[in-house]
Amino acid sequence: MAFVRIFGAVMDIHEFVKLFVEKRADGGWTKLPKAMRESFRKPASEEGFELAKIVAEGDRELEAKLVAELDTQRERLAKAEAVLAGPKPTKKAAEDQRIAGNKVKAAQRNLDDLRRAEPDPKDSRIYPGSYAPVMIADAKTGQRRVVPMRYQCRLPGWTEAVERKYPGTYNARRDNLESAWSKLFGYHHGIMIVTTFYENVDRDGKNVVLQFTPKPPQDMLVACLWSHTTDRDGDELWSFAATTDEPPPEVLAAGHDRCIIPIKPEHLDAWLNPDPRDLQALYAILDDRPRPYYEHRLAA
Repeated sequence: MAFVRIFGAVMDIHEFVKLFVEKRADGGWTKLPKAMRESFRKPASEEGFELAKIVAEGDRELEAKLVAELDTQRERLAKAEAVLAGPKPTKKAAEDQRIAGNKVKAAQRNLDDLRRAEPDPKDSRIYPGSYAPVMIADAKTGQRRVVPMRYQCRLPGWTEAVERKYPGTYNARRDNLESAWSKLFGYHHGIMIVTTFYENVDRDGKNVVLQFTPKPPQDMLVACLWSHTTDRDGDELWSFAATTDEPPPEVLAAGHDRCIIPIKPEHLDAWLNPDPRDLQALYAILDDRPRPYYEHRLAA
């Protein structure tokens, strides 16, 4: 993982184990991107071996679920097509044919992706609610540490119920950092490594997804804010948001009005170890950002 190889960060394997066990138990295995799971296939420690075992078992369970779903929907599709081919076709059969056909395609696509050995850029793609590795600085030692976090930040003091009322907290707008994000800005900063990003845009009244890639190609150190909360039952949640700002001209022209904020490597330590008494220094880091040209295309 680049965090370890390039930046000398320490993987918090304990937090990864806890998260992976939790997602196997609660049915949220697909919230863990394939690339993140694959990165633990070759363990280098005892905890690493435990995590590799969890990954293998979780993927096997997911495969079994997808195979079962595929069989169920193929059977449903066959029954619907038999009715439609008979003397009394029904609207229900037509609807079943449409729904089952779509579900067969989705299950087969997901099964092919799960079984695919060759890496694909989409393996690292995250969505609001899914998880990604985020680099932070340990509050006591300053050691760079990598923790898996949910891409949708639960702000300090929020409950799950409050969070549901504000589903957009996966992005932290630069112009709201001292208001909505004041409990995190200047206190809990992190970095996510991004090589490409995706945005929903409107094209002639239809939503399409565009993929934006910096030119020249590069690892972008995206500035993030993070939170570590514990609910009444004692369940812990690491979560984060990516900082965003007004878009460069090419992103705006493509139809999107926000853009993630990457920072320069020389600002890494200052960003990960913020001083809440000097917010202007933090704004200066966000303003002194790399400014690549973002090419775009329709996402696959």
